[in-house]
Amino acid sequence: MSYSPTILILDSGLGGLTVLREVVNALPAARYIYVADDAFFPYGRLSEEDIIARVVPLVGELIGAHAPDIVVIACNTMSVSVLGPLRAAYPVPFVGTVPAIKPACAASKTKRVSVLGTRATVQREYTQALIRNHAQACTVTLVGAARLASLAEDALSGKPVSDADILSEITPCFVPAGDGGSLRTDAIVLACTHYPLLLDRMLRLAPWPVSWIDPAPAIARRVVDLLGPLEPNTAGDHERPPEMIFTSGRARTLTDALAPFFGGRVPA
Repeated sequence: MSYSPTILILDSGLGGLTVLREVVNALPAARYIYVADDAFFPYGRLSEEDIIARVVPLVGELIGAHAPDIVVIACNTMSVSVLGPLRAAYPVPFVGTVPAIKPACAASKTKRVSVLGTRATVQREYTQALIRNHAQACTVTLVGAARLASLAEDALSGKPVSDADILSEITPCFVPAGDGGSLRTDAIVLACTHYPLLLDRMLRLAPWPVSWIDPAPAIARRVVDLLGPLEPNTAGDHERPPEMIFTSGRARTLTDALAPFFGGRVPA
């Protein structure tokens, strides 16, 4: 590819930055527009109908304003609700973020896997279908975390977040070995892009070691597959700073904290 494509990444808030980071690492010469729909955050409280009614027209406005070459929906709750309607409405390629149940179950040695997501994500039929199709011989525990996405946003914003609050959200994922000899959980799917923002603390607080499955690297690979690798000497829009948009219109106050997600560049 001899030009710098525009990649638009949409999330309910700041969680999609964990996906952005991987895509930037894979395609540093692209131009990035990150949109946080914080006016409707958190999405985990919304019905599927509400999400479709919100996201489909919002994405249409963003496509009209920025003409992206590809749109990444960096939100599990959004993706499991609205990917189909988006693809039906617009010709732009879409890459979604869905619970990484298939790789988690394939990697599990104990065949006991937990999916940690928002309440909306774990309740969706899309997630249930992933379990039916890909769980294989695994027992899958669905854990809908009520506050973990908000805790992650608070932590990134520099607000105090207690270990006790994080632990209370993740503890249901850890299913111990049963009296009948069944083995304990050994893999947890991070089914919300906010959760990797707290991964260092979750690793420390975990009752026992597990594999934490983050789909962001696979999403980056899919974007590369669709766009193709960029030529190393391509400049073009890469010289323009990335853009960050909050749908609420609030000002950015986290420049230093955000820059690493944008490959060290400060978003406009």
